[in-house]
Amino acid sequence: MASLTDIVPPGVVTGKNLVKLLEHCRDNGYALPAVNCTSSSTANACLEAAAKYNSPIMIQVSNGGGKFVAGKGCKSSSADVVGSVALAYHVRAVAKYYGVPVVLHTDHCNKKLLPWFDGLIAANQEFYDKFGESLFSSHMLDLSEEPDEENIEICEKYFKIMNDMEMFLEMEIGITGGEEDGVNNEDVDTDKLYTTAEQVYNVHKALSKISPSFSIAAAFGNVHGVYSPGNVKLAPEKLLEHQMYTKEKTGSSLDRPLFLVMHGGSGSSEEEIKTAVSNGVIKMNIDTDTQWAYWNGLRQFESQKHEYLQKQIGNPDGEDKPNKKYYDPRVWLRASETSMIECLGVAMKRLGSEGKYTTSPSTGHQCCP
Repeated sequence: MASLTDIVPPGVVTGKNLVKLLEHCRDNGYALPAVNCTSSSTANACLEAAAKYNSPIMIQVSNGGGKFVAGKGCKSSSADVVGSVALAYHVRAVAKYYGVPVVLHTDHCNKKLLPWFDGLIAANQEFYDKFGESLFSSHMLDLSEEPDEENIEICEKYFKIMNDMEMFLEMEIGITGGEEDGVNNEDVDTDKLYTTAEQVYNVHKALSKISPSFSIAAAFGNVHGVYSPGNVKLAPEKLLEHQMYTKEKTGSSLDRPLFLVMHGGSGSSEEEIKTAVSNGVIKMNIDTDTQWAYWNGLRQFESQKHEYLQKQIGNPDGEDKPNKKYYDPRVWLRASETSMIECLGVAMKRLGSEGKYTTSPSTGHQCCP
């Protein structure tokens, strides 16, 4: 196996370096954890986990996450763009100092959220004009609720624009069940949770005419959120059917000609994840599990230090003892980060990305690009 460290530099990767990273995933049978972040704290936890476990990572922001980063007091109609861009600039400023490759990505964008996507494209263009690469590495369009023809047509339109900046596109065909970030598919027709090989090939046929830099979120029973074992019927073996069908249609020399991604990864069994990755998944979304881990770190801290967190002065050590070192946000937020880092370590091991990159922190001072 060629060393990823020799192929891809640390820091935010775009263009050809991103493709090299994803090809390395595909050719060596592992996948990137993709984590929805809503703050510099959660983004930093991702970066620290990547450095600790020697793994590349994908940091992504959703529309709602972008609005949260901008702040609930931001009343701008473009708060989603403002916050998403702000998080991207933060990650760009610090990523290289963690010494690992980082993919900057945005999550689900359905039809009603296309103005957000337009704003992101404009931000990428501005950055590209200054630095010769896009601000984000990639974006996702999720038009799976629209007819396939319209879904593909809109993806083609945006992919052509993105390709001029050497950007990577993720698209979804077939619907991921459950609820996430205000999009509720809990009552969707079960048949729509399983994409067919023909649907996937139709996407490949259209987008490959523009560029090979795209991935497909093909539904195989995935559900957003957390669920009890047995309540969700995943069929990751269908992903191999998609690969074989496209290979036959295109005559590709690759065993896995498609870049596939897995949504609704939280709560999936180790065997399901292993099967999905072996069938060509190069990225798995993790949100619910990391949200719980972040909260659980704080919950445990509060439980352990409860008597020190009830007032500013006075605790079990004495009525005149100050409690600042316990209620300082840097202390309890750190407890959340540490818990999230541990959660991501488990995910990296399951996805096979652990140990794939030898960290080499940059000591330079140029934060962009």
